[in-house]
Amino acid sequence: MIFITAKFPVKSEHADDWPEISRAFTEATRAEEGCLWFDWSRSLDDPTEYVLVEAFRDDADGAAHVQSDHFKEATASLPGYLAATPQIVNTTIEGTEWSQLGEMAVDR
Repeated sequence: MIFITAKFPVKSEHADDWPEISRAFTEATRAEEGCLWFDWSRSLDDPTEYVLVEAFRDDADGAAHVQSDHFKEATASLPGYLAATPQIVNTTIEGTEWSQLGEMAVDR
């Protein structure tokens, strides 16, 4: 799978509204056939930073994502709400699902 994590430094005046600002892009991406997940979190240390964790089945699905109309729209519109260029880690890994964190196994 293509596994991507990106940090988005949102301008402080838009930080509380980021989930709504990015909603159309998020929903369209989640609807892509090859999208495994596309999840936003807000940093506990910096309320203006959002972290995106996303995954696509393979290179073809990743390519389809960046060629989609909603990706092009997002790259045109979302930077206006950002304080700086997002930082990204993009890699290919085995599998298509989350694994359990064995060191914190919960017995029920």
